[in-house]
Amino acid sequence: MLDLYLFNNLAQARRIIEEWLTIYNTERPHEALNNMTPIEYKTLKQSA
Repeated sequence: MLDLYLFNNLAQARRIIEEWLTIYNTERPHEALNNMTPIEYKTLKQSA
């Protein structure tokens, strides 16, 4: 996904990577986690 970007500077790269990580961990379901986001999975495991 990030290979689509040509970053202009380090600050821009950090900002875009941070945004991507946030979406990846909080909004994107993962098949290996029974279609939960990593945050949902972590919360479920911590409450068990």
